[in-house]
Amino acid sequence: MFPDLNEYKWIVPDFIWELDQHIDFDKLSKALPDAEELSKLLPDFEKLGESFSLLKGWFSAGHNLVSEVIGPSDLLLFLGPGGETAFKATDNQTFEGSEKQYKKGLLGELILLQEQIQQHEEEARRAAGNINMGTSQQHRKVSDKDKIDQLQEELLRTQLKYQRILERLEKENKDLRKLVLQKDDKGIHQRKLKKSLIDMYSEVLDILSDYDANYNTQDHLPRVVVVGDQSAGKTSVLEMIAQARIFPRGSGEMMTRSPVKVTLSEGPHHVAMFKDSSREFDLSKETDLAALRNEIEVRMRKSVKNGQTVSPETISLSVKGPGIQRMVLVDLPGVINTVTSGMAPDTKDTIFNISKAYMLNPNAIILCIQDGSVDAERSIVTDLVSQMDPQGRRTIFVLTKVDLAEKNVASPNRIQQIIEGKLFPMKALGYFAVVTGKGNSNESIDSIKDYEEEFFQGSSLLKKGMLKAHQVTTKNLSLAVSDCFWKMVRESIEQQADAFKATRFNLETEWKNNYPRLRELDRNELFEKAKNEILDEVISLTQVTPKHWEEILQRTMWERVSTHVIENIYLPAAQTMNSGTFNTTVDIKLKQWTDKQLPNKAVEVAWETLQQEFSRFMTEQKGKEHDDIFDKLKESVKEESIKRHKWNEQAEDSLRVIQHNALEDRSISDKQQWDAAIHFMEDTLQSRLKDTESVIRDMVGPDWKERWISWTSRSPDQHTRNETKKELEKMLKVNEDHPAYLANDEVTTVRKNLEARAVEVDPVLIKDTWHQVYRRHFLKSALDHCNLCRRGFYYYQRHFVDSELECNDVVLFWRIQRMLGITANTLRQQLINTEVRRLEKNVKEVLEDFAEDGDKKVTLLTGKRVQLAEDLKKVREIQEKLEAFIEALHQEK
Repeated sequence: MFPDLNEYKWIVPDFIWELDQHIDFDKLSKALPDAEELSKLLPDFEKLGESFSLLKGWFSAGHNLVSEVIGPSDLLLFLGPGGETAFKATDNQTFEGSEKQYKKGLLGELILLQEQIQQHEEEARRAAGNINMGTSQQHRKVSDKDKIDQLQEELLRTQLKYQRILERLEKENKDLRKLVLQKDDKGIHQRKLKKSLIDMYSEVLDILSDYDANYNTQDHLPRVVVVGDQSAGKTSVLEMIAQARIFPRGSGEMMTRSPVKVTLSEGPHHVAMFKDSSREFDLSKETDLAALRNEIEVRMRKSVKNGQTVSPETISLSVKGPGIQRMVLVDLPGVINTVTSGMAPDTKDTIFNISKAYMLNPNAIILCIQDGSVDAERSIVTDLVSQMDPQGRRTIFVLTKVDLAEKNVASPNRIQQIIEGKLFPMKALGYFAVVTGKGNSNESIDSIKDYEEEFFQGSSLLKKGMLKAHQVTTKNLSLAVSDCFWKMVRESIEQQADAFKATRFNLETEWKNNYPRLRELDRNELFEKAKNEILDEVISLTQVTPKHWEEILQRTMWERVSTHVIENIYLPAAQTMNSGTFNTTVDIKLKQWTDKQLPNKAVEVAWETLQQEFSRFMTEQKGKEHDDIFDKLKESVKEESIKRHKWNEQAEDSLRVIQHNALEDRSISDKQQWDAAIHFMEDTLQSRLKDTESVIRDMVGPDWKERWISWTSRSPDQHTRNETKKELEKMLKVNEDHPAYLANDEVTTVRKNLEARAVEVDPVLIKDTWHQVYRRHFLKSALDHCNLCRRGFYYYQRHFVDSELECNDVVLFWRIQRMLGITANTLRQQLINTEVRRLEKNVKEVLEDFAEDGDKKVTLLTGKRVQLAEDLKKVREIQEKLEAFIEALHQEK
């Protein structure tokens, strides 16, 4: 049967043409079953068509009743787009037959019961009309009353029977939906599922909770706000709706310390998950339930800061499970009347403010929870709700603990007055009575449901007509709240989308007017841009030339150690009388210095040099491309990176050996090195002489020229020091080789000479002045000697034999200079090979830490431009999600 492929043989690989040599196609075809045997394996399509037709008839005929049983929101599982059933009948005849079969089932029985109830109610009304007859028909009035009582009893029995059948249908419906959802869930990895409506809506609310409405755009999107007095049973009602004991529990103490937003939706498995976490808690397992309760409690305590008791920070949680009504609820901290010990003084006001903030939303549905076991006069929340919603257009009133109320209340009529809205000043859309347990925190949701149904079936409140069947149980409450929530969503969502559209236009216009040439980068995008710049600047450290490093290191090193070299090594050694003593003193002091201080000082210099270069690259402006919005972030990254950086501790040990060997060498190899040492010594001495001259000038005050030009005069102390200086200079002129210290008799002589000129002077002042005068004299002599040593290299090579010139001080400065050069080279290698890379690693770690810290980014990237870009991003995101949600909502309709 293959076509002629000769013309296309070149396309097909050669091994295809050789298949018949390896495979016996005739034998293979004989082994296959024939068509008749294959047809026996196929399903009976006619019977399948009849089954689907039966299902369509069942759903079409019972459409109204099913919607009443499972709620309009749940019909989406059974109905396709446009409200049609998900199954199509093959013909009309099958549909008519299925309608007859449907009437014989449970649904048919329910319809018959509904008809009986309506008939009984009509008879009761007709009988009640006879009560108003005159006295002539008194005997007939009594019989009609009896008939009414009989009809009411029969009506109640019929209602209870009707309720039981409804419960059976709900259970079957729940099991069927669970199976359907589980079957659908099996393909979750094979295909990408669309987000549910409620998840899309919850995402919008999460974004809005973080949005700072600086542009008069308020969050008016609907959600169910659960309010009530403390310990009124708010959390228990929410748990019954969510069908799991998910909240922390305590005995009379405040457990809800911050708002908890719970997004309820239907799913194949009963699970819970936080908005900012990927962990899924299996609510069918007690261990996961305990972990979830603990996590909620931990998050609440973390949100409470600065000694407060409650926090406005919202905790977002989603709960999915079979048969759960889709809605978004916010559980608020319970309203209190008195602040007890251990609470912050403003706890009461804070709770009121949080509750008002949520209830002020004109589209929020207020679920007002009232404890039925306490006196109505003690209620606090009802007054608060009546202030927020005086007309009761969006309030649903829930009376909890009705079982305790029935036992404890002397007059059951008070319960009826509460349910009818006559006892409290507040108004409501609907009134419900529920029982959320027997007070045992370990009770399961199923046992509470059974107890609630059992209580209301035997309750006199329901039997006597004080409560109606649709006003009791948390199941009916959940259906009513869900319907009200979605009605409010459909009515308000378009208006909210238009408001955010207008806000987006205003923000975009403001950006164009203020920052016409800049991109709209939000805080995260700005951080990424700054991160790249910082990493580029760190990389620039590796491009610094070795020559530049060594010059900076050598100059800084000498600035740091020059004072020690001059004061503690050179000057004490120079006071000796011969070269042998000079060299011995120098060697000892250099050895002590190298062992104790020099390596550590060198490492400090290298570390400070690295910091300076790093700071220079981080802070220098890049011309027109420089963006000062990053300055604060760069400074913080620089400080944190430097704080984390630790120099290699082994560097000092290796550096000590290198420096010691460098200072031991005294062999100057050529005239160029000798001249360099002379120049180094001369610059050092001139710098010290200049500093000494400055100190003396400050001591003695201005000279005669400065006094005449600047019209200044000397102070008495400066005058005394000036006279002392003149007397000491005379002494040095007489003996130029005078030692560095004044003898006591010399001090006495100077003082007497000054007293003879009517100058009173203290011996301490004489010695202090002598120190500076002799220092200047010594430095000038050392400079003259340095000048003589310019021609001393020849004598140095001969070890100053047969020469009066000795230049051991030049050799000392050469040793110091060489040590500085070798140290700078060693530190430069360590910087380039090790420390710069370690610093770069630290910078990357700091940037990663900052990237994960949202508060840090908010602190370091601030300003109108950042805030405007943030608002623009959030408004666009909200608008896009709202539009997607509205589109999905229209499709669902």
